[in-house]
Amino acid sequence: MSSLSLIVAMAKNRTIGINNTLPWRCPEDLKHFKALTMGHHMIMGRKTFDSIGKPLPGRTTVIVTRNMELKIEGCLIAHSLPEAIQLCAGDDEIFVVGGAELYAQALPLVNTLYITEIQQNVDGDAHFPAFEQNTWREISREARAQETPQALTYHFVTYGRK
Repeated sequence: MSSLSLIVAMAKNRTIGINNTLPWRCPEDLKHFKALTMGHHMIMGRKTFDSIGKPLPGRTTVIVTRNMELKIEGCLIAHSLPEAIQLCAGDDEIFVVGGAELYAQALPLVNTLYITEIQQNVDGDAHFPAFEQNTWREISREARAQETPQALTYHFVTYGRK
């Protein structure tokens, strides 16, 4: 049985993106993302895929799109989240990696949330959906900070469904 997880970096005000890019530069968060997702299936929306620009090495990219004609070399294509999950059969942990619309659909289904909590409000045009904190328990929290490429304080937090 596969475990469905969600991974996101979000600001205090739930911002996750602006103009289809990340609104901050945090190399450690990208390393954290890579370490968690390596060897697994990543389910993402087409706009999220476009922002990355290519399939990420060592992982299987599953793109959810309404476009019935879309084909992207090296990626699996699905037309709904349930279809995308079916394409990941056999993986012990499947990651939903964005964007906002897919996160909203996946939230009721996932067992684990890996959230990089940026410890400040950030302007953006994409936001993580509001969710019931009381249905989750904090499993781990690691406080981090960086000075370059920009000053940021952030926490790597893992939540499990209660």
